[in-house]
Amino acid sequence: MSEPGPGERYARARARAAGDREHPVTADFARSQRFELDEFQIAGCRALESGHSVLVAAPTGAGKTIVGEFAIHLAMLEPGDKAFYTTPMKALSNQKFRELQAVYGADQVGLLTGDTNINGSARIVVMTTEVLRNMLYADSPALRGLRYVVMDEVHYLADRFRGAVWEEVIIHLPRSVRLIALSATVSNAEEFGDWLDTVRGDTEVIVSEVRPVPLEQHVLVRDDLLPLFDDRAGVATAQVNQELMRIRSFKGANFERNRSTQAARSSGHRDGYGSRRPGRGGRRPVRAANVSRIERMDRPDVIQLLGRSNLLPAIFFIFSRAGCDAAVQQVRRSGVRLTSPEERREIRETAEVRMRTLPDEDLAVLGYWEWLDNLERGVAAHHAGLLPAFKEVVEELFQRKLLKAVFATETLALGINMPARTVVLEKLEKFNGEARVAITSGEYTQLTGRAGRRGIDVEGHAVIQWTEGLDPQAVAALASRRTYPLNSSFRPTYNMAVNLIDRFGRERAREVLESSFAQFQADRSVVGLAREVKEKEESLAGYQEAMSCDRGDFVAYASIRRELSDLEKINRKDASASRATREKRQQQIASLRKRMQRHPSHQCPDRENHARWAERYWRLRRDVERTRRQIQNRTGTVARVFDRVVDVLTEVDYVRVDEDGRTILTDAGRTMRRIYGERDLLVAECLRQGLWRTLDAPSLAALACCLVYEPRRDEAGERALPRGAFRIALTATQDQWQRLDDLERDHHLPGSEPVAAGLAQAMHSWARGAALDRVLIEADMAAGDFVRWAKQTIDLLDQLSLVAAPEVATTARQALDQVRRGIVAYTSV
Repeated sequence: MSEPGPGERYARARARAAGDREHPVTADFARSQRFELDEFQIAGCRALESGHSVLVAAPTGAGKTIVGEFAIHLAMLEPGDKAFYTTPMKALSNQKFRELQAVYGADQVGLLTGDTNINGSARIVVMTTEVLRNMLYADSPALRGLRYVVMDEVHYLADRFRGAVWEEVIIHLPRSVRLIALSATVSNAEEFGDWLDTVRGDTEVIVSEVRPVPLEQHVLVRDDLLPLFDDRAGVATAQVNQELMRIRSFKGANFERNRSTQAARSSGHRDGYGSRRPGRGGRRPVRAANVSRIERMDRPDVIQLLGRSNLLPAIFFIFSRAGCDAAVQQVRRSGVRLTSPEERREIRETAEVRMRTLPDEDLAVLGYWEWLDNLERGVAAHHAGLLPAFKEVVEELFQRKLLKAVFATETLALGINMPARTVVLEKLEKFNGEARVAITSGEYTQLTGRAGRRGIDVEGHAVIQWTEGLDPQAVAALASRRTYPLNSSFRPTYNMAVNLIDRFGRERAREVLESSFAQFQADRSVVGLAREVKEKEESLAGYQEAMSCDRGDFVAYASIRRELSDLEKINRKDASASRATREKRQQQIASLRKRMQRHPSHQCPDRENHARWAERYWRLRRDVERTRRQIQNRTGTVARVFDRVVDVLTEVDYVRVDEDGRTILTDAGRTMRRIYGERDLLVAECLRQGLWRTLDAPSLAALACCLVYEPRRDEAGERALPRGAFRIALTATQDQWQRLDDLERDHHLPGSEPVAAGLAQAMHSWARGAALDRVLIEADMAAGDFVRWAKQTIDLLDQLSLVAAPEVATTARQALDQVRRGIVAYTSV
């Protein structure tokens, strides 16, 4: 992109000055930032200052959160105003909480993440999206004075498990609250913005596809970094590097290269260490090699190559936890050390301070000392199996430039602030739980979006390692494509239904659900389908005119011919039919043949020409009928599912119709308003029937774990279970699940997965105070995974402590305290 000329720069400066006069708060805020704000950031802030809601869609690392932070700034300018900042993950909430505390002070900022409640009545509260949804349904007093809600990573709305929560919040927030929706770049931002404008009113859509730090893309072929694109001067648009295409096409050929010629042809330059930086001319050839058997560099060698090229720190994305851990061990065995003595001392001090609350015996079980040694070398892994405390240390050290290479799964790309100079993708496919599939263009953009640190790097770098069968054209298409739409995953749940009926009544609840983004998208597609039907009907009229016959009604004649033809085909294919069936069919064929021959159009001399038009007519008419069925199926989709959900609730007596014909909640329905999660109805039924009354605290913790736990696909079959009352309660709970699952399927709802008891024994042992090493052996999982399920168990126990009968509620509180200990109780905030 060429630099603007003096005239254009002057015009921009005048326009910005005029805008600053109209939006003085934005101007003051912009001057207080470390960086000069980009145009899209200025536009977002000005929209907020003018009283609008905004949708900001921009690439990863572009600085979208600045607009959210400006909303908080506006709230703090007016006494009594509040701002909520929502994120999809607790780790993101924790990170944002610390950042805002540093700006506004600990007394002004709160944190609510389900298992953490810090200063929840503050004027600025950071929370997970689910917490805000629950507050809205409960009409929490904390909502009073709420002026702004920032929804970070709002594209999570497409998540099939949790996406509905985002839509619930957007729909139910009071219209007086300004919404700041921050999204990754999506191809249908205008459509999403139109929906926001419909349900929220007065929403501005601000889209930027410009990365603040340009991204250079490379392919690592053996030990050469070749540009993916050939963007030399004189080339109008970026093309795939022809050197890469030659490498791919010459299978088995040897490329003899003269290194002096290579140096002369390369447009790279040397850094302060005498090493060549990757060039941009696309002319660096591969060294002599048998190209069909190009050997991949070992990871330690790749790290050293990046170090010599001044391309560290780097994130290596490896799509498996075991692969990340193995990569760290490979670097460790090689003896590579990337840190100075001063950096190693700082790393050790940071880790020791953050781990001081964990007992030594647990640290030994967790492999702390080896992990610390790896950190001091400047390398680490980052994935969901890591203990949250370990992950937080890795994130902090990487942000402070003390770690040089992190091997991570794609979860790191989901919003945590860990930009690098370089991102390395070892493969462009991953295992999705069933098969190895290619990553999407959206995933590629999300991953490579981590490359390039604003204010530090002039450019970011994405490095793709050459693999057998790599197609440079396909990689280039992946890197260039911008077609990743945001599609709703919204579906009514039982908890949603009882809350909506309680607040609005059944009919109004249906209308509320019809305002969802899911129905908005369905209705938009219906508009297109309806247009398609109209166009086809016009063609049908033309076909009907073309086949018109002066002897008689050719449509009727063609219908007889078609029925006769279909019946004859069936008769030919169905040779196994009984004699009676075949005789009956022959009689029908004879009757149709007589009707056809008696029809006046049968004697028309132009009959076969008419028939050709008739065949086109019937084919198109079938298409029209199929499209009409699609329209019927999409119109009111969400409300129809809601009706099925309410029918189930009626059958199990959670809602009923009163004398005035209104649908109202029963006592059981009122209890279920505060039960959230995938198994809301099952939990409510078990409580109502008293199935858990006899459980002690460890057994209730184990049973709660069964209701939140999702087993791995490769998990072994039977595992040991806690004895006594637990087994009786588990069997009764599983019977209850089976009954509800049958009921759901009878009402054409998808049902749910069976209750999984694979983690029950480990959670029971943990709640009884067992040592960490024993529990992790029983769980057969990484410490980070156990902590994650334990925290979800705590969430459910917390709900039970509030809604269950006194006896079970007391046990739930005891269980909660017994689970929340050691590594589960650790918190960095």
